[in-house]
Amino acid sequence: MELVRDEQGGVTVVRDGHPQSYVQPDDPELLVFEYVQHLALALDALTPSAPERVGVTHIGGAGLTLARYVEHTRPGSPQIVLEPDAELTELVRRELPLPRGHRIRVRPVDGAQGMAALKDASADVVVLDAYDDGRVPADLTSAAFATAASRVIRPGGLLLMNLADEPGLRYVARAIATLLPAFPHVAAVTLQEVLKGKRYGNLVVVASDSPFDVDELRRRTARADFPTGVLGTADLARRARAATAFDDIGEPSPPPPDPGRWRLR
Repeated sequence: MELVRDEQGGVTVVRDGHPQSYVQPDDPELLVFEYVQHLALALDALTPSAPERVGVTHIGGAGLTLARYVEHTRPGSPQIVLEPDAELTELVRRELPLPRGHRIRVRPVDGAQGMAALKDASADVVVLDAYDDGRVPADLTSAAFATAASRVIRPGGLLLMNLADEPGLRYVARAIATLLPAFPHVAAVTLQEVLKGKRYGNLVVVASDSPFDVDELRRRTARADFPTGVLGTADLARRARAATAFDDIGEPSPPPPDPGRWRLR
C-alpha cells in the first residue's frame, strides 16, 4: 500500500500496484477517475436533490473518495463503509483525515459479511466499488449478493455497481441477468469507447426495484468530462436474455489487460 501525492495536493491510493482511488482533501468534488464521476453522477441524478441527506452503504472504501463527496454535497448523511483492509483504512485516516462532524462509519469486514449484518431496508443507496487484484470478487456479483442487496436497500432505492469488462460485455450481461429478478429496472453508464467495444473498461450499473429517470441520467452524462453513454433497461435486458445468471458463488470480473493493451482499435 502507498499514497502517491501529486503537485496539486491530490493523493492516489495504490494497493498491490493498482490505483484504488484519488483523493483531493481540499476539494471533495474533484473526482478524477471517470467511474467515480459516473457513480456520483448517477447518485445525484436519481436521488432526492442535495442537500437532502441520503443513507449510503459503500462496499469497498480505499481513500473514501465517494463517501467524502457525499458528505461534502449532503452534509450529515449517514454512511457505512465495508472495507476489510483495516491497515489501509488506518493509513488513509491518518494521512487523509475525514472532515469534522462526518457520519462515515468504516467497518473492517468484507462486502458479503458486512451486508449480512445490515438491517433490512437500512440504505437508500448501496454502492459496490470493490476490487481484489484488479478484479471484482466473485461473491459480489453472485445471486446471493443480489438477494442481500434487495433486502438492505429501501423500496425505490438504488444499487450502483462499478464493474469492469472486456469488449462484448459478457460479464456485465451475466451480472444483469443475476440482478433482474430483484431489480427489474437497470441502466449502465460508461465511456463511449467501452460502449462501442473498443477497449476493456469500467461500467457503472444502476439497478432498482422501481422505475427511475433514465432520461435525466442521459442529460447528466452529456455534461460529463469524458464522452459517456447510457444503456437503458431494454438494451441490457436483451443482452441478459442471452446470458447465464451467476449462481450463489459468482465469478470474478475479467482480469485487466496490460495497460498498453486496453484499447483494441
